[in-house]
Amino acid sequence: MSSTTAIRPPFTAETAAAKVRAAEDAWNSRDPERVSLAYSEDSEWRNRSEFVRGRTEIRAFLTRKWEQELDYRLTKALWSFTDNRIAVRFQYEYRNAAGEWFRAYGNELWEFDEDGLMRRREASINDVPIKEQERRFHWPAPGPRPADDKGIPEVR
Repeated sequence: MSSTTAIRPPFTAETAAAKVRAAEDAWNSRDPERVSLAYSEDSEWRNRSEFVRGRTEIRAFLTRKWEQELDYRLTKALWSFTDNRIAVRFQYEYRNAAGEWFRAYGNELWEFDEDGLMRRREASINDVPIKEQERRFHWPAPGPRPADDKGIPEVR
């Protein structure tokens, strides 16, 4: 899979979809250092009610996230794009330390600089408690979603 920064604006349908998949694969690595390299040094995030700025804060945020969201598996889908912006919808599943499972549903708005680094990320996310037997994402983790996996099912 291509590095997310190798794909630069202006986006086409093909490059926007590749950018989304590269981001998904990076996040599924659960490696804060790897993921942070896709963002500009001064990248600004809104993630739920938290505001994050710069790679150092991004790495700290992701480290905390994956210490709390265990067995994390994510899938993203391209929603729309323009020259340097991409909108995605996503779902991910995780369990907490008590063994309770959740599915998170969300949307992200991304804006990129000319080098293909994300300079802005706006994420709106809602968590829904699920039973373990209701899980949809079962590929080996950490690691990318298999190429033959359909990704996000219809919203239900």
